Amino acid sequence: MFLYVCCMQFGIIGSGSWATALAKILTDNSHIIHWWIRDTNSINHIQQRHHNPHYLNSAYFDPALLRMSTNVNEVVQHCDVVVMAVPSAYIADALKTLSKDALENKVIVSAIKGILPETNQLLNEYLADHFNISINNYFTLLGPCHAEEVAAEKLSYLTFSGLNETVAKEIASHFKTQYMNTVTNHDINGVQYAAVLKNIYALGAGIAHGLEYGDNFLSVYIANSADEMVKFSRKVIHDFSLENQSINYAASVYLGDLLVTCYSLYSRNRMFGNMIGKGYSVKAAQLELNMVAEGYNASRCIFKTNDTLKADIPIATTIYEILWESLSPETGFKKIESLLQ
Repeated sequence: MFLYVCCMQFGIIGSGSWATALAKILTDNSHIIHWWIRDTNSINHIQQRHHNPHYLNSAYFDPALLRMSTNVNEVVQHCDVVVMAVPSAYIADALKTLSKDALENKVIVSAIKGILPETNQLLNEYLADHFNISINNYFTLLGPCHAEEVAAEKLSYLTFSGLNETVAKEIASHFKTQYMNTVTNHDINGVQYAAVLKNIYALGAGIAHGLEYGDNFLSVYIANSADEMVKFSRKVIHDFSLENQSINYAASVYLGDLLVTCYSLYSRNRMFGNMIGKGYSVKAAQLELNMVAEGYNASRCIFKTNDTLKADIPIATTIYEILWESLSPETGFKKIESLLQ
């Protein structure tokens, strides 16, 4: 591997709540960051008021550590480690002005919990096709970690995954703070699919809450969802001929992230699902939430992916039918009731 991250410049693509939280972590560790923000007004506000006007406005920044730009080419050019933290539905648009070789010799760290809906690809697959990025230079940053708790400096955990675990640990060391612990593994595809699936199941948990199911039902629902997630992940490993490694699916990046996304009041997927359960249409819920709920597009992406995999995931399939095929939430959850063990 060609890199020594300790000497490298970090860049962040995105300015939503999760990107802002990651910017806080890196600047709390005194890193100068190159930060792509789409809106000039937001940049001006951060320079003058030292916080993001739209997301996590309790997180304050030292402007001397920020190199902000609306030009993604400029940000990428000046950094060695590119942290991508744009919702999966918008990442292709964010990168569209980059040349084919713009990411050459860059280390990519994905903080994206979704599949690109237009191509039905994980980010590493999209980057390999469009920018010739090797999987050896690709790492993921995932885990049960709400941006709001990062802003409040409540203890959280992040998992960094990559084929080169030594480099993953080196990258992770720059995100470790008094309020952030970091761990590593090398299950790149598994952690990404787990992050996608947990958003679908959390959206379903919100629907259940909107339909006034109680905690007892929800605990059984989540336990069965966790079992589905493991079945799908094992199918991915088998069908894509990935290394058959021993994976602890009870670890924080798998079960932990599923639990917090299903239960937490910060979870936008749970909030979105709650509105669906209460009778909102998908479009009305999107307008009301005014943030991206990754589980919505993810449900269709996983449904399409499973055409090939043939994994046994009836809960995720039913959530897809509610969101995309006009199955009523009441009927869908009566169906789910009959599946749970």
